[in-house]
Amino acid sequence: MKKEELRTRVEEVGIVPVIRTSSAEDARFAVEEIAQGGIPIIEVTMTVPGAIEVIRELVKKVPNVILGAGTVVDAETAKECMDAGAQFISNPALDLPTVQLVAKNTDVITMSGALTPTEVLAAWKAGADFVKIFPCSLVGSDNYIRTLKRPFPDIPLIAGGGVNQQNAAHYILAGVAAISVGKELIPRESMLLHKPDRIRELTKRFAAIVRTTRARLAEAQAQVASFR
Repeated sequence: MKKEELRTRVEEVGIVPVIRTSSAEDARFAVEEIAQGGIPIIEVTMTVPGAIEVIRELVKKVPNVILGAGTVVDAETAKECMDAGAQFISNPALDLPTVQLVAKNTDVITMSGALTPTEVLAAWKAGADFVKIFPCSLVGSDNYIRTLKRPFPDIPLIAGGGVNQQNAAHYILAGVAAISVGKELIPRESMLLHKPDRIRELTKRFAAIVRTTRARLAEAQAQVASFR
């Protein structure tokens, strides 16, 4: 896929599961189960042992899934991840050299980390495809997203850090392009015992939250438009 297709797909799906496990084997298990659960976009963080090789292997094993690299903190690591086949690079914080490097690649998109309005604008100007507000839950949650969307209505934001079943809909209603979900989608106990049913159930539940909330939002917008 090219950049535009990847951007469109991320916005369509609206959720980016984040794999942060203590072993490469657990990461492979989680990726396969989430894919089976119906979410075709998955981020493997660099904190996973052997993460780059895991990405290289899974790109071939699950070709219908958009695999990305997360917790990428420098351009050198980003290049290694792209060479391994990662289709998106995600940062926990703003790193302009990484954003600028990925911006030059026609087949990879970047989800740049940011927190302040200054960082959001800097990431966007540097060529970020999405700006991930992290950690969202510690700085006002969905209300902070609403505040950022006022001056930056055209910048596609992703909410990350503390997103769960209780607040996911609030972030969608606040206007994010997608939500980034980690341990709430991949519980530690499910990983320890390799419980596929639990992970698949949570995958479907989060996907349903995004789908139904967007439907509600579209209906409300249509009603507002009808009164104009």
